[in-house]
Amino acid sequence: MGAESSKKSSPKASAPTKVHIADQEITWTNWYQHVNWLNITLIVAIPIIGLYYSMYTPLYRKTAIWAVLYYFATGFGITAGYHRCWAHCSYTATLPLKIFLAAVGGGAVEGSIRWWSRDHRAHHRYTDTDKDPYSVRKGLLYSHLGWMVMKQNPKRIGRTDISDLNEDSVVVWQHKNYLTVVIFMGLIFPALVAGLGWGDYLGGFVYAGILRIFFVQQATFCVNSLAHWLGEQPFDDRNSPRDHIITALVTLGEGYHNFHHEFPSDYRNAIEWFQYDPTKWFIWTMKQLGLAYDLKQFRTNEIEKGRLQQQQKKLDRIRARLDWGIQLENLPVMEFEEFQEQARNGRALITVAGVVHDMTSFIKDHPGGKAMINSGIGKDATAMFNGGVYNHSNAAHNLLSNFRVAVIRGGCEVEIWKQAQRENKDVEAITDSTGAKIIRAGAQPTRLTVPFEAAPAS
Repeated sequence: MGAESSKKSSPKASAPTKVHIADQEITWTNWYQHVNWLNITLIVAIPIIGLYYSMYTPLYRKTAIWAVLYYFATGFGITAGYHRCWAHCSYTATLPLKIFLAAVGGGAVEGSIRWWSRDHRAHHRYTDTDKDPYSVRKGLLYSHLGWMVMKQNPKRIGRTDISDLNEDSVVVWQHKNYLTVVIFMGLIFPALVAGLGWGDYLGGFVYAGILRIFFVQQATFCVNSLAHWLGEQPFDDRNSPRDHIITALVTLGEGYHNFHHEFPSDYRNAIEWFQYDPTKWFIWTMKQLGLAYDLKQFRTNEIEKGRLQQQQKKLDRIRARLDWGIQLENLPVMEFEEFQEQARNGRALITVAGVVHDMTSFIKDHPGGKAMINSGIGKDATAMFNGGVYNHSNAAHNLLSNFRVAVIRGGCEVEIWKQAQRENKDVEAITDSTGAKIIRAGAQPTRLTVPFEAAPAS
């Protein structure tokens, strides 16, 4: 009885959790299970077929022009539609424009609006982390193509809110009928236009259909790879997105990616008039036609703050590599009598604004000659240095900082600063992003705007 009771009360052995194939090591026996064969077919196999048939299919001028025009149309379906309208809500499209963008966007064969936007929002929220579906940290090739052709564990992709997309009737319809949209808009429609227009069904199918799909896909994939690898980072450098004209040319204006990641809800990628962003121009044109409205733009003030902060970070890194002399607060305190005694015993010490400088190694290199420095040894040379004899340049004050050895007790603001620190008083100090004290040009402690008479030597 006791044994039976114990047997009944014992918990059932839990079934082993199935490990997703993406989390398993690739081996010779399971490699094919890691491959996303549907995407391989759409992204690799079909373009190869198109390339093969292009060798036997003449390319007529009208078909070539149509293929280029449809390339731009389907490209805008992704950049102006999937990306800026639905993924980032950077503007509002009217129903006719939504239908157009959903149709031509499907013709790019890059997934449904709902799927594409969900992953893209995760990419922005978790940029460069393991939850980023196409993180460039996993390799340039992975971010460009690998994430599409190799299976991913969907549970490892970061969560995002797509409730707005689930309430959009155009998005819902396209998602449910995606394969129909892809086949018709990707292949049948371009072939029909060329066939009914000038009798070139096969050319329309091969060039405006298959090969055009390939080029649109590769252009879009460059936003995930090239835009995180090539270019400058004028707004932030904590993550990988970058700005570059080459990426912009390839991606219909999506190449100013550093700006975009900082200000994702701005309908523009390029903010300067000379920067290439045809997607921005397309959206603006749709507004003029009454097909788009509520075009969002970040305030110029906020954009310039970000630009300035990044410039400051770059300056701080350069500043950190330079020798600014011993910080004043780290210098020992010297009595004036000790300063004079050391000067009499052979050290070429002078004081400027209460800071003691050992000029022994510089006397022979002084542009004004040895006599001028010799005349100030053991004395307060503040007035002499600041216009009494010669009003020294900014470079001279910077150079002088390299010879600091001490501060005179009571003779410099540093002593007041140290005392305030001991008494826990607030002391204003300008520091850079690394915490180092910033000395602006013309604000060196040895520079005085109004010269004064030198203190007596004794």
